[in-house]
Formats: sequence, C-alpha cells, structure tokens
Amino acid sequence: MGQFLNHQVLETTPYRQNTTIDPPSSKILPSGYVKTNGSRALPVAMVFEHNQEFSLRDGVKIRADIFRPVTNESVPALVMWSPYGKSSTGPLTLDSAALHAGVSPSKLSGFQSFEGFDPAEWVQRGYAIVNVDARGAGDSEGDIRYWGSGEGRDGYDVIEQIAELDWCTGKVGTAGNSWLAVSQWFIASEQPPHLAAIAPLEGLGDVLRETMARGGIPATGFIKLIQSSLPGRQLEEDILAMYNKYSTDNAYWRDKRVDYSKIKVPAYIGGSYSTNLHTQGAFRGFDEINHDKKWLVVHHTQEWYDLYSEARIEDLDLYFSFYLKGIQNDWEQTAPVRLSVLGYNLPNQNFSLPGIPWAHPGLKKLRLYLKPDQTLTPFPFSAENQTGTLSYQADAPCMQRGNDTGELSFTYTFPEKTFVAGPSEAVLTLSAQTQNDLDVYVMLRKADANGTVLESINQPLSDLGVSSASEVPSVSILKYLGPEAMLRASKRAIAPELSKPWRPTLSHGADQYIPQGDIIELHMSLWPTGMIFEAGEKLIVKVAGHDMRLVDFEQLQGTFNVTNEGKHYVHFAEQYNNYVELNLL
Repeated sequence: MGQFLNHQVLETTPYRQNTTIDPPSSKILPSGYVKTNGSRALPVAMVFEHNQEFSLRDGVKIRADIFRPVTNESVPALVMWSPYGKSSTGPLTLDSAALHAGVSPSKLSGFQSFEGFDPAEWVQRGYAIVNVDARGAGDSEGDIRYWGSGEGRDGYDVIEQIAELDWCTGKVGTAGNSWLAVSQWFIASEQPPHLAAIAPLEGLGDVLRETMARGGIPATGFIKLIQSSLPGRQLEEDILAMYNKYSTDNAYWRDKRVDYSKIKVPAYIGGSYSTNLHTQGAFRGFDEINHDKKWLVVHHTQEWYDLYSEARIEDLDLYFSFYLKGIQNDWEQTAPVRLSVLGYNLPNQNFSLPGIPWAHPGLKKLRLYLKPDQTLTPFPFSAENQTGTLSYQADAPCMQRGNDTGELSFTYTFPEKTFVAGPSEAVLTLSAQTQNDLDVYVMLRKADANGTVLESINQPLSDLGVSSASEVPSVSILKYLGPEAMLRASKRAIAPELSKPWRPTLSHGADQYIPQGDIIELHMSLWPTGMIFEAGEKLIVKVAGHDMRLVDFEQLQGTFNVTNEGKHYVHFAEQYNNYVELNLL
C-alpha cells in the first residue's frame, strides 16, 4: 500500500475549526443539567472528562470526551469512534436532517456524538461513554483518513488504553451508526484484547463497491458533502481523487474492504433497507463473520430514528449487559436474525429466523419475465407476444425525487399474498446505438391494487410532526421506494473469490467495452429488501439510465451526473433473457 500513501490527503480541508484546543478537564455535571435550551436534562449526575488525551503508536495524540457514572465502582466503556466532532461539536447533527429524522431534539442531551449513543441514556445504565475524535478530526492530531486498517490500528491503541484507566472494568465495547459502524469493522478486525463486543449499526463494508463506485458507477455527491463536513485542523484523505487516479481494484481499495473473518468478538449488527449506503454491509457482515456470537436486526425505520428508539436501546442494553457486565439475561437465546418486512400500505411484519434465509438452498424463488407490452409473467418466452424492442431515454435529466422521466415500467399482479425478502437478480438484454458503454439501473416498486405506486414512510407521521404522507420530503432518510441495482456494463466482470450465489461481487478490474449497437446481456444484483404484497397488489420493475433512489439530503437533488447518451434498447426474442428473480419467504 505504500505506493499510494502520497496521494491520500488534500493540501487543505474544506472545513476548519478555530485553532484553540481546550486543555484536558474534569467536572461533575449534576442531575437535571441541561446543555442547551430544549435539550434533554441529564437524568443522573455524571463525571465529564473533556479532551482526554490518548497516544497512538506513531506518537499522534487524539482526544476524547468521557462521560461516566459518579461512583467508586469500575464500569465498562462504550466507545463512539467518530470523525464528525465528538459530543456534537461538529457541523453535522440531526439538525441537518429533514424533519430532524423524526427524533425530537428534546429526546437527546446534546452530549452525543453524531450517530452515537447519548451519554444521558447510557451513563444511567452503568456504562461510560467515550466519544473519540478520530485521527485528524476535531481536537485530534494527524490527518483525517477514511477507514481501512490504519483506523483499525488507531482504535486498537485507544481501546487498550481505555481498558487500563482506573474507572474501567477492562471491558470495552463499541457502538454507533454509519461511519461509527464502519470504523468498528476495522477496529474489531485488529482484535484488540480488551474489546469485548461491538454494535455496528448500519455500516458499509467495502468502500469501493458499496459507496464510491457501486455497480462500477462513480458517485461523488454524497462523498463531497461528507468531505466538506469533517472538522479538523490538518489534512484530509481525498478518496475521490484516489478513485480518479485508481479506478480499478488495488491495494488501496482492498485495504478499505472489511475482512469479516478477522472479527472474533460478539457482534450486534443493525440493518435497514432505507439507507443508500449500508444495507449490503450489514448483511455481508452477518454472513461472513465466522462464529455464532452474532445477531442481525433489520428494522423497518431509518437508522438514526432506530438508534434512539426505546426498543433499540433496551435491546442493546441486554446485549452489552451480557458481554460487558456479565449479567446472565439469556441474551444468547435471542434469534440470530430478526427481519422486518415492509407493508407500505399494510402493517410491517417481523420474522425471527435462525439465519439469513436466502443463504440456504431450497428457498422459494419467483422468476418474472419482462414482455414488450410492459407486463411481467412467470411463463418463459412465447414467440406470439414476447418479440420486439423497447427503448428508453437513457440520458433523461434526473432529480431523484421519485418522479423522473426516461424510465421503462413493467407490471406484475400477485395472485396471492407474497413476501419478497432478500436480494433479487435482474437480467436484461440491452444495446446502445451511440456509445460503447451503458449505465443501467433497475428498481423494484410496489403499487396497490389500483396501480398507485407506493412509498414506505420510515417514521411515524406523528414523530415527523406532519399530518399526511404528502408533507414528507422526498429523501431517503424519510422514505423508502424499493431496492435498486446499478451497473456500468464495462465493469460487469465478477470476482468469484469475493462472491456467493446470492451476492455476486464485481471485480472492478479492467474495463470491457461494448461496440456501439452490439447487444449485451447484463446480470444485475439488487440489494436485499423486504416487501409484502397482498393478492391483487402489483410489483413494478423500473429500468432507467439514471439513479432512481431518493437522495439522503435535499441539497443533493439534481447533483446526479447522467453519463449515458441517447436511447437504450431492451431486446425481446427467444435467444435473449429479460427477467427478474425474487427471493420469497
């Protein structure tokens, strides 16, 4: 990896804190203390140790805020490893989310790191919360870097030092959403001796394939937003520049793909369908951790809303109490997989399962063939009604609000109640007349019996502070449309060593271009989903030349870069395959 090190940082970072760093300090925050008007009052007194220093193996000093009970008894520690500014000191907070993601500001103390546990909730439960400014972020020295084994080693060093503090039992856990989850994968892979349990709640596991260039298509908008939001005083790794320089898999990108087999501690893994980033990482993490002390909870809401829900807090407390406190609470009898399936216009349903169902042979599947009349049928090719060509405007402009033009739709009506659960495969036979490459997107949508296309609202309307679904902004934090596959045809090559039958993985090797006008069969993998269809309700398969997902933040609407030219053509004939294959519960 050494040959890449000189290209990992910017000369400047877009966001800068002031240059003053508070010295380490300690005080007691009394019960009832309110940090900011409207925030949650502290339910108990706690010791607040600000800007405590930890030394990394290369001499860099990083800083953390520690919140712990006022007691002479030792307690376990829960570490929140974050680049966003510890204890809500950076620019990214839930204030950045549309409708506050349904989490009332009065529910939180303001001492939580973005996407991390709230000390007000967890200190009263007998844990210390350690909010760390990751290397280069906030008050910490060094340059900000984006995950990988380096961040894992940093976490190892800090966890081992925390375990030796006089207030700590020697048991340390980690927790948090998104970046805080991704960092846990890498820290746990380094196997620090005092790390007792992790709770990566929705974290990707492969930077190249799951966010930087999912399906081989570069994505820049979200990464640019994050780059401009990390507080720090030094330099920042520029993974966009690295992709522009090294767009094929190499040592740099392999260092940013989690090797889950190295994780030996218990893992509580959170997942959902509503995220544009983390769904695949959660399922792959559960699948590839090769011990049985692992649990996957796939909920039906959105990750921040779920993080601060009473149900999630109580469940995580049972988990951490077992592994960090030694309380015998029968945690290990919990079902390994708890899978929520979305009803959209129906109640959601939850299933307790011994494993990921589609990872086992014998699972029921439904293959639906696309027809030129834009319907779907479970019956194979018929010359009488399945020959022809359909086109769509592959370079249609895109706002990602759920109502863009340039999309082909194919419809199937379910004859009986059906649960679609897991990844799906789409196989399309396509051509383009004016280019030697194609960016293709496929999305599954649900429609009711009247044909009205539905959206799943991630939070109760009452928590969003609105009276109807029409008032909910069209962003992925608040709405889920359905699962999507995306593929750049020149990047279609599969890496067998990284793949499983239900999860084909692109190699991201040399480009394989297609002569203009040639017909190509593309196999596309849609990320896992869970959808309920009553008899008479409809599945809609959409095909387009642009991303059909909702964006995370409204300011990203319209930033998607359409790279196709002109029209793409779907071909229907006996020798061509066009179908979607669904996994069913």
